Amino acid sequence: MTRVAFVRYLNTLPLVEGLRKVEGLDLVPAAPAEIIGLLESGRADVGLASVIDAARSATPMALLPCGIIGCDGPTLTVRVYSQVPFSEVRRLHADAESHSSVALARMISRERYGRDPEIADWNGFEGAWPEALLLIGDKVMRDPPARGVYGHETDLGEAWREMTGLGFVYACWMCRETDAENPAIRRCAALLDRQRRHNLTRLEWIARTYAGAHGWRPEDALHYLGDLLRFEAGARERAGLARFVEAAAQLGLAARSRVEWAQRAPDVDRAKVTAAK
Repeated sequence: MTRVAFVRYLNTLPLVEGLRKVEGLDLVPAAPAEIIGLLESGRADVGLASVIDAARSATPMALLPCGIIGCDGPTLTVRVYSQVPFSEVRRLHADAESHSSVALARMISRERYGRDPEIADWNGFEGAWPEALLLIGDKVMRDPPARGVYGHETDLGEAWREMTGLGFVYACWMCRETDAENPAIRRCAALLDRQRRHNLTRLEWIARTYAGAHGWRPEDALHYLGDLLRFEAGARERAGLARFVEAAAQLGLAARSRVEWAQRAPDVDRAKVTAAK
């Protein structure tokens, strides 16, 4: 059994829906920030981890070209809210679940405004909204800040495209670099790739079935999954990822200036690997 660590967000469903029915995979649910540790310790063989974690990890990781969570412009769900202009933000409270989003917020603040705000963990509303807040995931739609609290908002995916002209990758399937040519890992990558391709043909069903449980309206969920997000590592996504990692290293936000892609896993016998319905 290949142990696969994944995240339970609406935006991961095009990659993970149906995997429980796929023979040979043992699914390990985890928070985004935990997955790199599961890979490093060997408690997971493959994981949907934040890209910045691959560039920071002491254990070299290989990115598997079988699925990403990315965008080519706005995402709706990676947003910075502020009570002051962004050029004046001194302290940014950040949702601790996504390391890539925090690094991206710091990078944009430095390159656009020449500032490096202090980062403080945000674990939910406790009676007062902070001056500036980075919020990610379903909670942006389910539990956004109260109307009128923040006069300034920015979508980090949109800000990245404006700054670079490229797409952005938040998370990617990956494994330890030493395992990238392991037949079990290559077969797992083929399984994940097959399931992603199948799920992208049924996004309307996924949105309709799961939107409510994640705090979304079905029509918003379908727009989000079908129009705003990217799930395949195309040329623009790979170029954006490479630029992000290189810039992160230059700014001292990552240890490595590049991360390596594994070779695409060969397709496998259709009789042995089928996408789960």
